Amino acid sequence: MKIWIEKAKTIFCAVLLFSGFAFNVSAGTLHFGGEVNAGNITKISTIMNDPDDYLATPVTIEGTIVGVCEKRGCWMSLASDQRFQNLRIKVNDGDMVFPMTAKGRKAIATGELKKIELTLERTKIVMAHRAQKAGDDFDPSSITEPMAIYQLNPSAVDILE
Repeated sequence: MKIWIEKAKTIFCAVLLFSGFAFNVSAGTLHFGGEVNAGNITKISTIMNDPDDYLATPVTIEGTIVGVCEKRGCWMSLASDQRFQNLRIKVNDGDMVFPMTAKGRKAIATGELKKIELTLERTKIVMAHRAQKAGDDFDPSSITEPMAIYQLNPSAVDILE
């Protein structure tokens, strides 16, 4: 049984290596979903200043990819035009699979901005995780109100060369 597991791992790694090679050989823009509306880009900072104003209509954003889901490629974070601000692009697992090699490249995405309202308890968990990741101390009693998280659910994404 152990031999079969090792063989399966080897085959899986070979497939991943080949697919990664295919991405590099095909250089250029990677397209996911439909067509992006590149002629109507809204700055991420503009959206984040009043995000509720953008919930009802499709928006197109652009930015440098600063994070990619390492497990399934189901999300990316794009850096805003404003320092220390970013917006997550999230798809259902398997709908689009963003490659880890996209980190550092520019992306344009068209989709619908979603608001996720967290409970107070969930807000404390999220804030504790962020503090831990940043190496900061965290006092759960300092959080007294729940927060909302905004993310773009894309219908189209272009990762530029």
